[in-house]
Amino acid sequence: MRARYDFEKSLGYFVIPVAHALERALNEELVPLGVTLRQWQVIACLILYKESCQADLARLLRVETPTLKGILDRMQRDGWIERRASALDRRCNVIRLTPAVVPAWKPMAACARRVRRRAMKGITARQFATMKAALATVRRNLEEASR
Repeated sequence: MRARYDFEKSLGYFVIPVAHALERALNEELVPLGVTLRQWQVIACLILYKESCQADLARLLRVETPTLKGILDRMQRDGWIERRASALDRRCNVIRLTPAVVPAWKPMAACARRVRRRAMKGITARQFATMKAALATVRRNLEEASR
């Protein structure tokens, strides 16, 4: 006899498909600009933090270091980022955006805003605040459990 699983009570049953749908929608918006979702995520993080150690960036993006290395290699080849050795830690490469990203960022940000508007259609500010708080609690709970 197979044990039944209560999918309707499963957080993952609802959250994971939504996360995939968001990623897919954003990727579809970004493709015409010649940028991948992962490249956009790197750019967004570096706009937010100005620069980052490659290992820290991998943790922020929740990707394996070798995966990020390939993304960064392509971005450096295309002139979007520069890598330099850290003055504080020889083992660390500091990643920084180049000026070439500045004109490209505005249309990328517009893509993200379009996806966000589509995703949030029919959701009130109050519903969004509740959802954000609940998901932040879930994330904290899971991160604390893995320490």
